[in-house]
Amino acid sequence: MPRVEPAEGISFEAHAPVLVIGAGAAGLVAALRVRALGAEVLVLERDAVPRGSTALSAGLIPAGGTRFQRAAGIEDSPALFAADIIAKAHGEPAPAAVARVAETIGPALEWLADTHGLPFSVVENFTYPGHSARRMHGLPTRSGAELIDRLRQAAEAAGVAIITEATATTLFAAADGCIAGVGITRPDGSTDRIGCDALVLACNGYGGNKALVAQHIPGLADALYFGHAGNQGEALLWGEALGAAARDLPGHQGHGSVAHPHGILITWATITEGGIQVDTQGRRFHNEARGYSEAAAEVIAAPGGIAWTIFDARIAGIARQFEDFRAAEAAGAILAADTVEDLAARTRLPVAALTASLAEADAPRAHAGRDRFGRDFAGLPPLAPPYAAVKVTGALFHTQGGLVVDGQARVLRWDGTAFPNLLAAGGAACGLSGARAEGYLSGNGLLTAVAYGFLAGAVAAELAAERASAGESPRPA
Repeated sequence: MPRVEPAEGISFEAHAPVLVIGAGAAGLVAALRVRALGAEVLVLERDAVPRGSTALSAGLIPAGGTRFQRAAGIEDSPALFAADIIAKAHGEPAPAAVARVAETIGPALEWLADTHGLPFSVVENFTYPGHSARRMHGLPTRSGAELIDRLRQAAEAAGVAIITEATATTLFAAADGCIAGVGITRPDGSTDRIGCDALVLACNGYGGNKALVAQHIPGLADALYFGHAGNQGEALLWGEALGAAARDLPGHQGHGSVAHPHGILITWATITEGGIQVDTQGRRFHNEARGYSEAAAEVIAAPGGIAWTIFDARIAGIARQFEDFRAAEAAGAILAADTVEDLAARTRLPVAALTASLAEADAPRAHAGRDRFGRDFAGLPPLAPPYAAVKVTGALFHTQGGLVVDGQARVLRWDGTAFPNLLAAGGAACGLSGARAEGYLSGNGLLTAVAYGFLAGAVAAELAAERASAGESPRPA
């Protein structure tokens, strides 16, 4: 159980100017920024190899007004991006926080490309739900695994120290809330205490903690969890013990398209490019175009918590740019058929119901209208043979509520004052999606991981430099 204990009288076996808890995208970006600004940093990671939820994601980061977009002829801006975030979340996020993140993310991606060689490019052949421009930036394989691997390699090259198999269990705090250090536990039961001048919480949210999920997101209490099991909500629990403010705790990202039983994420391009979802009786049951986060609850509520995503060869060609989709094909999760009758046979769906569902979806395409669920198919061609299908379930990916931070990623108390040296990034910090699944705009998770990590790293380096110049940095006992 995460604990906060008084720092008075505590000695530390070691000291790091900046400590970062968590070696996912948020933690590694923060650490890279600290090193670039001349400070020493130590990253604590519970796993043997840094992976985290980042590795399970599609690795796509939205940003507006980047040079990558300009090179692709895409017109966009941070202001337009911020407006999309706020619109998707129905005005719930604080506009200042949204603006700060939207203005930060583009320069952060360009810095990662220029300084650390991450070859970002924009997904140019489809638009994600809620985005008014094509602004998803990814690496060549379009996978989170490549993103975390490249960040880890950059961290190693930059001299970032990473201690793996080290679980942070205790924060040692002074009376004024200043964090003096962290207690860690290793798999063999041994413990250590490491002092610090600044602490960055980059340990994601509480998606792996069933009790907290049941408390804050009861509708997904029994859903498949597709995030990292180590996301146990330590940041939230430490924050509560310290008196930190928290917000939008029911907010989360779900996903209505995880291949079953293979457990492989299927890109939502299978839907946005014109695909549909049907239940195990071959019937459509929701407006798929609302977004993949909202779709999670819809799919889970379907009979057996199962749906079939139906698309065609044209869409499969677009989806094939994603490594996860190619892995699903290799695993036999993607079924192909030359006719609707063959598709029904391969999926074991009633042919009459499946035929009717396809016809229902084709009607508004021809008449530029909306279907009975309110979905607008404008500009999308009808599905055509050969067809494709994949059996999917819904899942919880990560939580979006968390500790309230200011524009510098400093953790705030309930009265709005900042803790002296505590910062948060990624899922540890309150995201930009509000308190509902439908507030999640595609990419919001990695958006705040990278943007807040970038901001937190700069502030942490500054705090460490201030302590060092004042001669206040504690040394190992």
